[in-house]
Order: sequence, then C-alpha cells, then structure tokens
Amino acid sequence: MVMDVLSAADRQKIDGSDDALFYAEPRFVQHLDAAFRARLTELYRERIPQNAVVLDLMGSWVSHLPEDGTYAEVIGHGLNERELQANPRLSRHWVQNLNTNQHLPLDDASVDAALVVAGWQYLQQPEAIAAELLRVVRPGGALIIAFSNKVVTPTIGTNTLIGVFVPASAAQTAAYASGDTSASVRLNGSF
Repeated sequence: MVMDVLSAADRQKIDGSDDALFYAEPRFVQHLDAAFRARLTELYRERIPQNAVVLDLMGSWVSHLPEDGTYAEVIGHGLNERELQANPRLSRHWVQNLNTNQHLPLDDASVDAALVVAGWQYLQQPEAIAAELLRVVRPGGALIIAFSNKVVTPTIGTNTLIGVFVPASAAQTAAYASGDTSASVRLNGSF
C-alpha cells in the first residue's frame, strides 16, 4: 500500500509548461557546491559496494560517484540526452519525464543502489516513483536521496545537504512508502 503524501494542489507546478521545454538545452553546470558534492561522494563510497549495479535517477552529466569506484553497471536516467551522453560514468541511459510516466523500464530487483540527487523535490508523483524504486532495487540494496536547501536557479551561495534516506532493506522502503518512517536511517548533513 502506498500512502499519498501530496494533495492535488501540491502536485501542481508553478510553471505549468512541459518539463521537456526546460530541459531541451543541456546545462553543463554544477548545481551543488563543492562541499556538498564531496560529502555526497564520500557517502556513496561508504554505502555503495564495489561491483554494484547503480541507477542514477534524475541525473545529468555528472554522477558524483567516487572516481576510484568500480561498478558492474551505472544506469543513467534524466531529461536531457546530451547531458547523459556526456556522463562518463554511465554504462547506458534513457530519457524519460517521470512527471508524465512513472514506470521505470527496468526489471524487478535489477539494481543494487538507486541514487537521486537534487531531483526528488521536482516529482509530482513521488509515491509512484518510490514504489517503482522499491520494485527495481534488490532486497538489501540502497536508495540514497540527497537534496539541498537550494533550488535550481542562478543563485550565489552554498548548498547544505539537508536530507538523505538510506533504507537498509526493501522492507524499510515499503514501511517508508506507507508512512512509517521509524525504521529509516536519516542523515542530516553529517556523515
């Protein structure tokens, strides 16, 4: 069972235009500051085992994975083909607007770790994506969702990592999706 966490009004975007229009041109810029990226890379080093199959969901031209990490496969997803093509960590990728189609074209229990960086807050159907991630992440796998206190706009300042959810098991992910957050691991800026 998946619990709705957003009302119909909460699901409406401020900009009602098609997401594909915003992402039509690549943006080869860093949206997160160096300290945030370094902390995130260290978290990945600690939580993602070598030779894992990794899903970089809502990604772009950079995956923030440790340069010395060896993975069986890194599967990328995003909204700009050219950004994904430029990402040297990706073994393969696909373009899909998750606000119009929430089904992930991956087999059940096919990835060891799923990563979402600075993107979760843009989902209009986060519960459906959480259910899909539960479906594709292997039992015992990891889901790491990281977000900052900044939105993607041309601002000056620093980012603070304000939330990461890392389930130790699919059961914890299911509990979280149903509204029970007591079993989840929450890291707030200090790894």
